Amino acid sequence: MKALPFILAAISLAASAAASAEVGVSVTVGEPGFYGRIDIGGVPQPRLIYPEPVIVRGAPAGAPLYLHVPPGHAKHWSQHCSEYGACGQRVYFVDDDWYEKVYVPSYQKQHGRGASQGNGHDPEHKSGHGHGNGPKH
Repeated sequence: MKALPFILAAISLAASAAASAEVGVSVTVGEPGFYGRIDIGGVPQPRLIYPEPVIVRGAPAGAPLYLHVPPGHAKHWSQHCSEYGACGQRVYFVDDDWYEKVYVPSYQKQHGRGASQGNGHDPEHKSGHGHGNGPKH
């Protein structure tokens, strides 16, 4: 009988851990921590990681893409281009500092979202990253 409180506590703790594991974070374009395609129209010229577009697998098709990617993805682009649906496309990688300090505030201003209406992240905070085929703007 003395073990019953311990068993109930263990079950409660396990249920609590399982419930917290279901919590997800969603980060969208124009928010700090977003990785993926961005629309450059209407914002100052981006600072680029490489001055020339990077092309993997085949002849370039369509207009160039501007991507904000996690560290290491630009350097090893041939390993990551398929995650972004950008193989065979001309890709410019925007600088992380430019994205966070120029693009995010400009995007939020153009789309009516201020810092208090964003995702609640401090602009210097870089967690909750997703990568992949974010909204195509």
